[in-house]
Amino acid sequence: MAAKRRWEKDRLVWIYQQMVRIREFEEAVKRTFIEHPQVIRGHAHLGDGAEATIVGSLFTRKPSDMVMPSYRCHGYPIVLGTPLKQMMAEIYGRKDGLCRGFGGSMHLADPERHFPGTSGIIGQSIAHATGAAVSAQIKHTDQIVYCFFGDGASKQGAFYESLNMAAIWKLPIIYILENNQYQAYTHFSLEDANAMAGEPLSKKAAAFSMPGRTVDGTDPVAVAEAVGKAARRARAGKGPSLIESKFYRLSAHGNVITVPPLPTQFPEHEAIAVYGNRAEFEEWRAKDPIGQFRARLIEQGTMAEGDAESILQSARDEVAEAVRFALDSPLPAPEEALNYVYA
Repeated sequence: MAAKRRWEKDRLVWIYQQMVRIREFEEAVKRTFIEHPQVIRGHAHLGDGAEATIVGSLFTRKPSDMVMPSYRCHGYPIVLGTPLKQMMAEIYGRKDGLCRGFGGSMHLADPERHFPGTSGIIGQSIAHATGAAVSAQIKHTDQIVYCFFGDGASKQGAFYESLNMAAIWKLPIIYILENNQYQAYTHFSLEDANAMAGEPLSKKAAAFSMPGRTVDGTDPVAVAEAVGKAARRARAGKGPSLIESKFYRLSAHGNVITVPPLPTQFPEHEAIAVYGNRAEFEEWRAKDPIGQFRARLIEQGTMAEGDAESILQSARDEVAEAVRFALDSPLPAPEEALNYVYA
């Protein structure tokens, strides 16, 4: 029993560590727009607030399983072990990046770690992941696919077509709908043409005769339990599941510089309050998954306060080194622009 308790403690601390690493990486990307203007060309979509969903889901993964998220994609390869230096260099458009600087923030890829790549088109990751699940089924690779997408993507045609196909063919895939409350600038519950019909969104699973469940996306253990059950179902050949994980996106939809001018009482990291609701923002910020999980682990004796601070400092040092590496990395040569274009 003692060995089992120790194993559980180590895993819980690992979950917290990965959540902190994701948050510190996202904060560094955010600061880049202020401290190093023009370094990041194009958009960067942050996932602060999603850490518990990302880590809790991937906690259940086997090393060979594929992970395919949307363009809000920084957190997933961090958990998979992708070097932060190469990730930051890619976001900065540098030659030492994952895709040699040609992919950028929305098109990260690390095939060696079964992270095939992401798409900047809303909903396309759903179709891509479903295709990967077809491949795994045909080849009998014993892989399952973890497909992540936002609440807005669940109103795209790719969502309905993909889930229908996956259900009919009993594909080895888990659809993880990350309901971060906002579709760009529109709250998912607003009853207008731009919002999302259906509450909870997980009930859409019933239309495809697959299990659907809504879970607290600020609790990594709750997420791991729900996704773990779906993973066991997929591995047993019983087909897909739809998990809606509810949390709150703590940053603006895209770059800080693309947000309308901020009132002075709203620091940049609270940019979502510009188009959201201040009371709503404060309510969800109090449920910050990292703060909640840290307090929980300390309270139950799983982690000491000093250990938590060491994890935070280690993550900050790792991210700072990644930023230095990315800034020192050269830009790709202009003549390389067409080297990786295929028709």
